[in-house]
Amino acid sequence: MDAAMKTTGTLALLISMLGTSVYAADATGTWLNDDKDAIVQIADCAATIALPGTPPRGTPQQPPAPPSGLLCGTVVWLKNPVDPATGGPQTDKKNQDPAQRGRQILGMQGISNMRTTTPAGKWDGRVYDIDGGKTYDGNLILRGENELRVQGCVLLLCQGETWTRTSLPAPPVPPAGAAPARPSAPGQQPQRAR
Repeated sequence: MDAAMKTTGTLALLISMLGTSVYAADATGTWLNDDKDAIVQIADCAATIALPGTPPRGTPQQPPAPPSGLLCGTVVWLKNPVDPATGGPQTDKKNQDPAQRGRQILGMQGISNMRTTTPAGKWDGRVYDIDGGKTYDGNLILRGENELRVQGCVLLLCQGETWTRTSLPAPPVPPAGAAPARPSAPGQQPQRAR
């Protein structure tokens, strides 16, 4: 093999590795949690996830915010958005602060102020544990294009789970002859017209 071909091959390999590294260092997007019962949208903290009833960014009611450089995560889908005990939306009933126990989980921010660190593909910030109702120092670690480790830490001990990159599921299609569904929030089951 001559020197020109060897140099071209090495250059092509470096470019392909660089491209993978740049893509792999992007944790923004939608992620399915380990239990497969929630999807979290990770985006710049300045971005607002537009849920029904809130004007999207870039409209006169919600002008665009400049990027903050920090990542935040908002719950945008729940497998079971309705609390079977109350018939209402799932709420943050295990929160350590009694005043916060009535807030809805859908639309709640559970990951906040994640700052990029070295090595690339790691962010440090705060993580809220919905199951325990506590907020911890934590981190996000990208382990490839489609795998994100989300951890909460106490002192030097970190525990967490691995999330998978996903897209929001399509709303369910009603059976033939059924009444049309009324619009619902992302991740909520549409309610049938009565």
